[in-house]
Amino acid sequence: MKPSDARLAVIYGARAGTGGLGHSAAWAITALAHGGHELIALGPGYHEPWSLPGGVPKALWLQSPEAIPDWKRKYSWLRWRQGELTFKRDRALGEWAARQIQQRPPFACYSMTQVGLESLRWARQHEVFAVLDNPNGHISNFQQVCERESLRWCGSRFSGHPTQAMADRVAEEYEVSDCIRVYSEWSKRSMVDFGVPPHKIQVIQPSINLDRFRPPAEKPSPNGPLRICYVGSLDLRKGFVYLLRAIRDLGARHIALEVVGATGDRHCAALFAREKQGLEVRCVPGDPLRAYQESEIFIFPTLEDGFGFVLPEAMACGLPAIITDQCGAGECVRSGEEGWIVAAGDVQALAAALETAIRCRKELPEMGRKARSTIEEYCGPRQLDCLAGWFSSLSDGELHATG
Repeated sequence: MKPSDARLAVIYGARAGTGGLGHSAAWAITALAHGGHELIALGPGYHEPWSLPGGVPKALWLQSPEAIPDWKRKYSWLRWRQGELTFKRDRALGEWAARQIQQRPPFACYSMTQVGLESLRWARQHEVFAVLDNPNGHISNFQQVCERESLRWCGSRFSGHPTQAMADRVAEEYEVSDCIRVYSEWSKRSMVDFGVPPHKIQVIQPSINLDRFRPPAEKPSPNGPLRICYVGSLDLRKGFVYLLRAIRDLGARHIALEVVGATGDRHCAALFAREKQGLEVRCVPGDPLRAYQESEIFIFPTLEDGFGFVLPEAMACGLPAIITDQCGAGECVRSGEEGWIVAAGDVQALAAALETAIRCRKELPEMGRKARSTIEEYCGPRQLDCLAGWFSSLSDGELHATG
């Protein structure tokens, strides 16, 4: 079948509008819908309310079937091997999406990583222009960090995401795509360090909902322990154990930590339960907005993150941030202005930054105002147009070259 001269296929693996990967999908679909093409969105559907202003864009939404039955996720051996579960689920979605685009051939494909391989192979075979959207750094760096931290903190071989099979899958996605879009200069460096040609990579920051994530009308008074928040999954890659140890080193009475996140990994759950003993830690999974608006500072001790949507969300809510040098979105933070940047995996550096924040407590609101202003520029609505314009220029050029 001949590809349509108007139809654009978008393949995504997380429910659009939910979580980091879902937000990536929502943002990409919203931006590409501005291009005037007939859009086919292939994936697990979307969440209401949409995470970006303007509502759900017009598209043919084809929802993928459930790849792994609920009973198998909960009661089979897969519940203890999250990495294999993720691989099986993403591969099944990718195979389904490829069957769909063969029935409705597009002029171009835009795929989120992990679920795009089969569609990208089809696109290469049929000379159809294809972009891979990669919110992370290189998959091999991701894998190495997880394996190292699992041995260090859990004393066991890593069994989570990504497995070696997933790393091989994503590496082939890098190879067969025409272009790779990443979210930060950090992510580009990670990709290049592991052998991806730099000319193949384009950095375009995403957008966030600045209307939803905004400072509260009135901040609680700065009394008692310093109120900090951590938002994100409690997995080893996010570095939560270094944060808990830094708080302990500083003195538990000085810090009140709110955690918005959860973990399905039994090893991380046990590690978190052990390390938080004796600390003032409150865990409230769900919508992070209240935690952002009631905290005085945001902390993100990640060991490897191509962007990290939680950082610009927190900054948009008027929070200065303590982040590591392995956070892609951290390129918009200037130490001493919007927050502080420390070396990843360094307990002493985290503790020192927290101590500085306590000493500078009266200055934190002004730093938060700078953070909001910075994010309005860095992750504002214009980024939607940047992605739409970049994709249109590339895909149009490809069509002219092959036409």
